[in-house]
Amino acid sequence: MAVWKQLILGLIVLVIGAALWVRFVPGSAETLAKLGLDVPAWAAVEPQQQAAGGGGRGGNQRSDRAATVVAPPATRATINDRLSAIGTGNAIRSVNVMPFVSGRLVEIPVTSGNQVAEGDVIARLDADAERIAVDRAKIALENTQAALDRSNALRNSNTITAVAQTDAKLAVDNARLELEQAELNLERRSITAPIGGVVGIVPVEVGDYVTSQTEIVTLDDRSEILVDFWVPERFAGSVKVGAPVKASLVARPDQNFEGVVSALDSRLDPASRTMRVQAKLPNPDDRLRAGMSFEVSMTFPGDTFPAVNPLAIQWSTEGAFVWQIRDNKAERTPVRIIQRNTDAVLVEADIPEGRPVITEGLQALRNGAAVQIAGGNQPQPVATTETPGNGS
Repeated sequence: MAVWKQLILGLIVLVIGAALWVRFVPGSAETLAKLGLDVPAWAAVEPQQQAAGGGGRGGNQRSDRAATVVAPPATRATINDRLSAIGTGNAIRSVNVMPFVSGRLVEIPVTSGNQVAEGDVIARLDADAERIAVDRAKIALENTQAALDRSNALRNSNTITAVAQTDAKLAVDNARLELEQAELNLERRSITAPIGGVVGIVPVEVGDYVTSQTEIVTLDDRSEILVDFWVPERFAGSVKVGAPVKASLVARPDQNFEGVVSALDSRLDPASRTMRVQAKLPNPDDRLRAGMSFEVSMTFPGDTFPAVNPLAIQWSTEGAFVWQIRDNKAERTPVRIIQRNTDAVLVEADIPEGRPVITEGLQALRNGAAVQIAGGNQPQPVATTETPGNGS
């Protein structure tokens, strides 16, 4: 076939396709109007007949008949109103106890599970040398004090100089400091609890030689439990210190606890886009332990949007839209989809709660066309101050 014949045939196909699009596709007339093109007279009449349910024959008699549609009412749904996360519990205070000095253990008066108070002795090191040092420092202090007393008596009679008296005072001060140092060294041979809490498993035995890097015991204050969990970025601005939380044990979901948010991290993790949060749970019965896994939940006001049937969502070159019924007429309303669910789609649009949204009978609809809901029940106008959406 010659090239010019192929061009003519292609042009004819394009013209026929354009005519069919203008005649039968909903919204074609509005699209042409936006482009500044006049709608042919033969195309302007037929859509009205289609909207009324008429065909080519008898169209003039049926042009005023309302199209029958199925239109369940729109509802309202809330999202971002609940947070659920998995967290790990920690004691409110936890300490790994290590000695200040090296030495051999001679006594461990506590065992695993004991409750100790702050300052209680939990272990003792051999201290013979330190006790001797204390006794020697006491004797030295007594000697220097006696020398100072003699110097004071001689100074009153001008037998010694003021410099000698000052030296005697300095000797007493140094001897007193030496005694304090010896007593401190002796005190550090007893390892005491820095906090009150429960003693963990004791990893050392009497007779072991320990250093300042040796862990003697762990102490956990379990009067309260801190639960660390991570929240997504969208909740970062909603979580506040003091906000209530509910928690349950992952291993025992039937055990529930209530607490409050006690601390927030100052920044989000750039890798996971989450923020670390700490919640504090009371533990008066001592049922909770550090390291337990918790499921933490929080509630928020959330964001409320109109919810429509998934079948109501239609698409055009301009995006998603729905047909809602206002004053018994179809109104095309652009929507922005927020969230898709199995039974409803949350959208951002001017759709009041209870407004009928068409799901069936969409093929012949035109903006402003009269409609009736299947079953004979006409929708009642919804009283609202919202600005009506503009059909396109």
